[in-house]
Amino acid sequence: MLLVELERTGRNHWQASDSLDELAELARSAGAVIVDRVTQKLTQPTPAHFIGRGKAEELAAKYVSGVPEAERVTSVVFDDDLSPAQAGNLQEIFGCKVLDRTELILDIFAQRARTREGKLQIELAQLQYMLPRLTRLWTHLSRQYGGIGARGPGETQLEVDRRRIEERIRRLRAGIAEVRKHRTVMRSGRRRHEWPIVAIIGYTNAGKSTLLNALTDAHVVAEDKLFATLDPTTRRLRLANNRNVLLTDTVGFLRRLPHHLVDSFYATLEEVVEADVLIHVVDASHPQVLDQITAVNQVLHELKAAQKSTVTALNKTDRMENRALLDRLSRETPNAVAISALKKTGFDVLLSELSVQLTPRHEFVRLAIPTGQTALVARIHRDGQVLQKKFAGGRCELDAKVPPSMLAELQPYRRDDASV
Repeated sequence: MLLVELERTGRNHWQASDSLDELAELARSAGAVIVDRVTQKLTQPTPAHFIGRGKAEELAAKYVSGVPEAERVTSVVFDDDLSPAQAGNLQEIFGCKVLDRTELILDIFAQRARTREGKLQIELAQLQYMLPRLTRLWTHLSRQYGGIGARGPGETQLEVDRRRIEERIRRLRAGIAEVRKHRTVMRSGRRRHEWPIVAIIGYTNAGKSTLLNALTDAHVVAEDKLFATLDPTTRRLRLANNRNVLLTDTVGFLRRLPHHLVDSFYATLEEVVEADVLIHVVDASHPQVLDQITAVNQVLHELKAAQKSTVTALNKTDRMENRALLDRLSRETPNAVAISALKKTGFDVLLSELSVQLTPRHEFVRLAIPTGQTALVARIHRDGQVLQKKFAGGRCELDAKVPPSMLAELQPYRRDDASV
């Protein structure tokens, strides 16, 4: 595989190099073998060939047509989205598969999706991407049946395919709407227990799944690959203050994540929107950590979730040598806690901070409940936080923090000396 980066005006060499490094990681995650990486400097992309016809022909001669068959690259990937015309023209010159950044991401997603929900979302994103590019896929029919302007079998089949794809997109959207409805029902069930929902978010490969596994023994696959996790996983976590929360791992974010991909995965990303608190996992050891934080915040803004209560988990601190950067991140990110998900360090501070962010949802009460009301006492333990308990005079006396939904039921058992 050949990787191609355009270094345009307004984008410095280091930004282009880092973006190309990320493209290489994406390619490796897709299972590709990278033959070479090429950067082309231009003021702006050319409308017809993106990098210019001359440069495209030069690369084609060097890596495809001018080398023995065993050494030829079989695909060329551009670190930008190509228009349908650019992709078609480049494919003609190279004579091999030409992909852009979005197509590569979609290929990775297609490989990793395991649940029905994930597969529906991937297929929708692929078809939405493919629809405006159908003409490029049917160019061979134009040559076969009379060329431009002929309404022959090629054009007829193109229209048939377009209608089929549009119909399939409608069905997929209906299927995803059912998924969203099912998720809403599941969340309603969780809400009945008044268990807060905490979503783990972050840049891809920041260590989200590793953190979920370390906190809950979830056994989610955690690999050193981009987009190792696509399908959300939810597990119960009991905090040190005896509160239950539901912890959900989510798909990783990425710079320049295509808008239609965000739209397609909204059923999954809804977990972020509906969460009570977010844990933003940051790879504090990454050279471009500040850019990654910005990219995550941009996606949160798109989801209208930028104002949610957030705990920033500065992960992989065991790899960090620049303590000044760690101090800066601690100052500039909300409720920052330094951790290592792999080494399981800093968890006590992380869970304590999480408890602080969730505290406003429960109210302090002092109760005196007859000992026969064991089911009610058990529910207070399950859905609230018991701070103190003792038995006296046939009553169970409790100091507890309980969800608002329980206050009316507990009113008959409240003690006159209750205070916040």
